Amino acid sequence: MLSEETVQEIRAALRRYPRPRSAVLDALRAIQRQFGYCPPEALTEAAEILEIDANALQMLVTFYDLLYDHPVGAHILMPCKNIACYLRGADEIIAYLSRKLGIAPGQTTPDGTFTLQPMECLAACDLAPVMIADGEYYGPLTPERIDAILAELAARPPYRGEPVIETRPGTAVNGGGAGNGGGDGHDL
Repeated sequence: MLSEETVQEIRAALRRYPRPRSAVLDALRAIQRQFGYCPPEALTEAAEILEIDANALQMLVTFYDLLYDHPVGAHILMPCKNIACYLRGADEIIAYLSRKLGIAPGQTTPDGTFTLQPMECLAACDLAPVMIADGEYYGPLTPERIDAILAELAARPPYRGEPVIETRPGTAVNGGGAGNGGGDGHDL
């Protein structure tokens, strides 16, 4: 089930760390990159490579918000619902996204294009209301801006990268580039 590339990623993670358990999150991210989520069969196969109990992997998948145990949309929309964004209209933004997509938070559109997954805090209060989609920050959000973002995302292939590429706009992590440097998270 696991591709040779994913198996090699897991084995490379094993070589980087002194204990197999330390490679678990790297292995789960590699699985999710391949499938878009972490299927039980893939977890079993990865557990054999890591020489750990497959239940331990399953527990981690259900613990972390950005690891999925079921298929999700090609593009995951993560609007912030914490206090700074709430005070700047996040509840209206989430309601607009729900109406526009015809789904409730936590659901995926019938065509599999979008999953709406509100998050507790994205650490980008200055962009409030803000969301992350395809590893990029977008904000401040308005209904018009959301329409443009959704059209842009729908035209892209499914996103299988890391859940968050930048900790803040212009600050790269995970070996990414220098960020988009636009200052507002994303210029449309």
